[in-house]
Amino acid sequence: MKAAIINKPWGWEEIWAQTEGYVGKILHINKGQRLSLQFHVDKEETIRVLSGKLEVFYAERREGEIKTIILEEGEVFHVRPMMVHRFCATQGTEVELLEVSTNHLEDVVRLEDDYQR
Repeated sequence: MKAAIINKPWGWEEIWAQTEGYVGKILHINKGQRLSLQFHVDKEETIRVLSGKLEVFYAERREGEIKTIILEEGEVFHVRPMMVHRFCATQGTEVELLEVSTNHLEDVVRLEDDYQR
C-alpha cells in the first residue's frame, strides 16, 4: 500500500496503514487551526502527539460538560465511541499526531465546524 495524503482545510492527513480492522494516520494541524467538534458512533481511536502542543476539547458524551486539556509531545489521548472531541493547534505551534483507529473512516458526526462542512 502506498501512503495517501489527503489535504484538509486545517492541514493534511496521511493514511499510512489500512486493514479491515484498523487504520493508521499522521495528522498535521496548521498553527491556529482546529478540527471539527465531533463524535463517532462506532469508531474508536487513540492519538499520540508527535510534535507541538495539542489542545483537546472533549466530553464523555454528547450532553456532557466539555473539558479541555493540553497535550505535549509523547502524550496520548483515547477517544471512545460517542465521545465528543476536537483537536486544536491553538497553543502557538503546528501539531503532528499519530492516530490509530478502527476502520470506520466515514463515521464522523460534526457538531461544529470552522469550515462549514
